[in-house]
Amino acid sequence: MVSDEYVLRTGTPEDFEPIHRLLTTVFHDDPDEGVIDLYRAVFEPARAVVAYHGDILAGSASAYTRDLAVPGAVVPSAHVTGVGVEPTHRRHGLLNRMMGHLLADARRLGEPVAHLWASEGKIYQRYGYGLAACRLMLNADREVQLREPPHDSGRLRSAVPADVVADLRKVYDQALPGRPGWSSRHDRLWHRITADPKSWRHGGTAMRAVLHETAGGIDGYALWRGRNREDDGPGTVDVREVVAADPAGYRALWHFLLNMDLTRRTQFTFAAIDEPLLYLVNEPTALGARLEDALWLRLVDVPAALAARRYPVPVDVVLRTEDPLLPENSGNWHLIGGPDRASCTRTDRPADLDFELGALGAVYLGGTPLGTLAAGGRLRELTPGTLVGVDAAFRWHRAPAATEIF
Repeated sequence: MVSDEYVLRTGTPEDFEPIHRLLTTVFHDDPDEGVIDLYRAVFEPARAVVAYHGDILAGSASAYTRDLAVPGAVVPSAHVTGVGVEPTHRRHGLLNRMMGHLLADARRLGEPVAHLWASEGKIYQRYGYGLAACRLMLNADREVQLREPPHDSGRLRSAVPADVVADLRKVYDQALPGRPGWSSRHDRLWHRITADPKSWRHGGTAMRAVLHETAGGIDGYALWRGRNREDDGPGTVDVREVVAADPAGYRALWHFLLNMDLTRRTQFTFAAIDEPLLYLVNEPTALGARLEDALWLRLVDVPAALAARRYPVPVDVVLRTEDPLLPENSGNWHLIGGPDRASCTRTDRPADLDFELGALGAVYLGGTPLGTLAAGGRLRELTPGTLVGVDAAFRWHRAPAATEIF
């Protein structure tokens, strides 16, 4: 792919260090030699696109090959990451071409969807991404307590995260299929997630794990670190992740995290909008919850994506959408689905609902009401009475959540 000034091509292993330098510039950071190998270990050269201006790397965009939990299924999804254009090379159309390359590659690889974390949502809405999952940022003070102490036959055990990866992975993999928005993790990713270089601590302690154990084995864990206040007063518990297979373990882990000695606050930046903790504490407002956007999702192959997920109630509807970047997605699609199976095929039948492509991405994980998007003009009901039933079919009993920034 050649323009007058820029050459776009697929990445190679030798492109890693120029990409790393570019991204530290774009995201206003300094290169950190202590962590570069952690990023190199998960870099996939064949999933990167680079734009060179002579010998200068002007832009890059990458993806990870991972699976994504969606309502009733786990599907391949392009985990788009590392997108940036060197500041002096902006306004040359590089982002448009790189995003087109990534989407075409995802479709070629059989990934029905792509998703990302957006530094600026306004950028990615131009490419058909919709806001599919939000997160709560919790900043709880010590007044917050569980309404009832946990009644639990299990016990808690402290550990170094890197020493118990097998236990963490077992619990996470068991929970993954039931939580839309969570991503699969291979060995190299677990190594990076449990790595703990000092530059990532930002003044906190080493990362720690607490495991919940019953007679049947480990069924829950939390990753956390402590953080002292600058005046040496009571500190903060900084929670990275909480995963539990059952309510007893979940309550026991949170009782531990909310009652740490010599601390007065507990922070958690990856809480789900339906986090059970909201309904277990004595004073929900003292959790200090703040809503932020999390996952933005785009359908790469509309019929394959809609057929891959499940629907809690039967649905039989014709949807219409337009996709300027991937014209194969444009048209009318007949979706038939239910709890056990689904199909989606092109049809000449008139559409019942007309979706913007980004709106279809927003509802895909089951957390965004169709009525909300209709009220905002992002979809139109063409057959009166269709919206309510289809909304019920696209919803899911758990809200989509995000556990990590990739």
